[in-house]
Amino acid sequence: MAMRLCVIAVGKASRGAERDLVERYFERARQLTRRIGFSTIDLVEVADSRLRTSDERRAGEAAELLRAVPEGAVIAALDLGGSSVSSEAFARSLAQWRDRGTSAAAFLIGGADGHGAAVLDRAQVKIAFGVATWPHLLVRAMLAEQIYRACTLLAGHPYHRA
Repeated sequence: MAMRLCVIAVGKASRGAERDLVERYFERARQLTRRIGFSTIDLVEVADSRLRTSDERRAGEAAELLRAVPEGAVIAALDLGGSSVSSEAFARSLAQWRDRGTSAAAFLIGGADGHGAAVLDRAQVKIAFGVATWPHLLVRAMLAEQIYRACTLLAGHPYHRA
């Protein structure tokens, strides 16, 4: 059984450069996925919370993100408090999950207030793209590129250079 890759993010990205960049990397990755044991790559967007306080928004968005996670998925939260991982280590993690028979890997991107406790508690992996705070649409593009890079590494494609 091939493993599904899912990026689940708070907020709707309207047409524009960031969304186009995400789609470009996903299309490139999809050309390799079947060869390396991944079935598909999906982007699922959940609505921003309109609740009054930051804590309420985080909790509401966490519930929506977790509701969108496929059954049996490894959950990886993109979070400032996470660990920085190299592209090679990221690719190795995808390969290990795939080789264990994991049905899906779900990468969760929170809203402007960050992740709620429910997401952070459920996440098996927490990933940070450095110590800087990045706009959420840019995080989507950086994650899409890392997924594509991981696919090229696993396929032996020459895209990745150290």
